[in-house]
Amino acid sequence: MTFLRPIRTTFFQRGTRHLSMVGKEALNGYSFISLWIIGLIVFQIIPLFAVFYFSLTNYDVFSAPKWIGFGNYQNIFTDDPLFWQSLGNTIYIVLLSVPLRMIISLGIAILLNQRIRGIGVYRTIFYLPMMVPLAATAVLWGWMLQSRLGIVNYFLEGIGIPGINWLVSDVWSKPAIILVTLWRIGEPIVLFLAGLQNVPGELYEASEVDGAGWRHKLFRITLPLLTPTIFMLLVLEIIQLFQSFVWAFAMTKGGPLNSSLLYVLYIFRRAFDNFRMGYASALAVILFLIVLVFTVVLFRWSRYWVHTEVD
Repeated sequence: MTFLRPIRTTFFQRGTRHLSMVGKEALNGYSFISLWIIGLIVFQIIPLFAVFYFSLTNYDVFSAPKWIGFGNYQNIFTDDPLFWQSLGNTIYIVLLSVPLRMIISLGIAILLNQRIRGIGVYRTIFYLPMMVPLAATAVLWGWMLQSRLGIVNYFLEGIGIPGINWLVSDVWSKPAIILVTLWRIGEPIVLFLAGLQNVPGELYEASEVDGAGWRHKLFRITLPLLTPTIFMLLVLEIIQLFQSFVWAFAMTKGGPLNSSLLYVLYIFRRAFDNFRMGYASALAVILFLIVLVFTVVLFRWSRYWVHTEVD
C-alpha cells in the first residue's frame, strides 16, 4: 500500500490548503464588517440588555440603581393613567396614519410609474420632503397650522371653511399630527415604485387583449404582485409610527390636555424631566414587546395574503 502514500499526502495537502484559503477569506470578511459588529454590540445589544436591567430597578441617574423587581411594571399598569392615555394616542395615530400613508403613497407611485416626459422631475418633487430634517419639518408645520396666522387656515378660510384650532384643541391635535405624517411619504412612494417596476409588463398586455379595464388590472395583477412590498412597508410603517416623537415634541409638546402625548414622548418625560430612568426603561420594554407582538402577528397573517412566486 506504499503506492497510496503520495496520493494521501497530496490529498491532505490540498485539503489543508483549501481550509487555509477558506479561513483567510472568512478572516478578511470579518475584518471588513468588524466595525459594524462592534457598533452592533456597543450601541444596540448592550443598551438593550441594560434597558431590561434598569427596568427592574429604581434609578434616578444621581444614585446607584436599587433593585425593585417588577415594581415599575406594577405601577405602570395599576397606577399610571398617562401610560394608558399615551398608548391610546399612539395607537390612534398608527391605526389612522398607516392606512392613509399606504393608500396615498401607492396611488402616487402608480401615477409616477407612467411613461411620460419629465417623469423624473415629478418623482424628485415628491421625494423632496424627505430631504428636509424631521425636526425642521415639524417646526415648519407647527407654524403653518397656527390658528390665526397659519397658512393652512388661511387657505381654508379662502374657500369658505372656518379655521381650525389644529394645535390648541384636544379634538384636532391628533388629526394635525396625522396630517403632517402624510407630508413625508417619499420613502414608501419610492418602494412602491420599485415594486411596480418589477411587475411583468406582459401581464398587463395579456389582460388588455382580454379586454380588462384598469380596475381589473389593479386588483387582479398590480395589488397581488405588490403584496410583498405592501407587507414590508406595513411592518416598517407600524414600527416607525409607534416610535413617533418629534411631531408631538416640536408641535404640541404633548398637549393640550395630553391629547397628543405620544408614547415615546411620555418615555422622554419620565426619563429626562422626572429623572425616573428605571420607570422609563420599563416603559421602553413594554413598547418593545408591543411592537414585537404586532410584528409577529403580521408575519403570521402574511401567509394568507402575501403573494409568493413558486419556481
